[in-house]
Amino acid sequence: MASSDEKGVKDGEHKDVNKKDEEHKPGFLGKMKGFMHDVGEKIEGAVGIGKPTADVAGIHISSINLEKAEIIVDVLIKNPNSIPVPLIDINYLIESDGRKLVSGLILDAGTIHAHCEETVKIPVSLIYNDIKKTYHDINPGSIIPYKVKLDLIVDVPVFGRLTLPLEKNGEIPVPYKPIIDIEKIKFQKFSFEETVAVLHLKIENKNEFDLGLNALDYEVWLADVSIGSADLTQSTKIEKNGIGHINIPITFKPKDFGSALWDMIRGKGTGYTMKGHVNVDTPWGAMKLPISKEGGTTLLKKNKKDGGDDDD
Repeated sequence: MASSDEKGVKDGEHKDVNKKDEEHKPGFLGKMKGFMHDVGEKIEGAVGIGKPTADVAGIHISSINLEKAEIIVDVLIKNPNSIPVPLIDINYLIESDGRKLVSGLILDAGTIHAHCEETVKIPVSLIYNDIKKTYHDINPGSIIPYKVKLDLIVDVPVFGRLTLPLEKNGEIPVPYKPIIDIEKIKFQKFSFEETVAVLHLKIENKNEFDLGLNALDYEVWLADVSIGSADLTQSTKIEKNGIGHINIPITFKPKDFGSALWDMIRGKGTGYTMKGHVNVDTPWGAMKLPISKEGGTTLLKKNKKDGGDDDD
């Protein structure tokens, strides 16, 4: 018969063995986690539940001017499932060199239909004044790199809520309006009742990208008298940081200028104002940019047959 001390040792050894066995057994949460994982895999295999995929199909600028750029991000989402998948939220961020330009959240972004590929359009507005106030090194006329970051949150049976992260790089311009100057006004036909002339207009492109000018609307004042306005279709390419020239025909009545007419006849500089818009093509699409010049001075010249010098 064993002594009480021997029995205590054996009982202690038995307790230690039981403790070790319990340590090796998974807890309740572990069992449930494993069970749910197994159930999820079985359901997925039985009903064909899969994870949606997404990709940035393209980025384009729907409109752009001196104030803002309207950007559309096209995201192609594929739903392989036999049931619709809700697109709960979309988080977006546009940054340049690690600096935030704009961010936002789109709630209840729609539903991706069963066994379907759908393009979701995400509109984003870039306000140039906000950007320039925040980052003083971003100047008008420049081209800045950007990165679009998206988090698409979908709700998929079995998987629950999933986040689909996306990124896309690109470039966007910060437009600068063209600088104009009427270098001279050359008469084609001169009389006090009606004068036909040509405005020799210089347009300076201060942007880091080419401008394809294809239309112009304008109004011109000489000596504070309007000599007319018109829409003109004329094409010319103005290279980046370059200068272009166009000629604009005008017809006006010199007698309307009063005493300022004598300054014109004597060949003195004539004050002018010009305002309007130019329609230009750029690598990012069409733009309508304002043009204006106030307080300018130009010269009036006649053709040789009218007694003037016909130099350029």
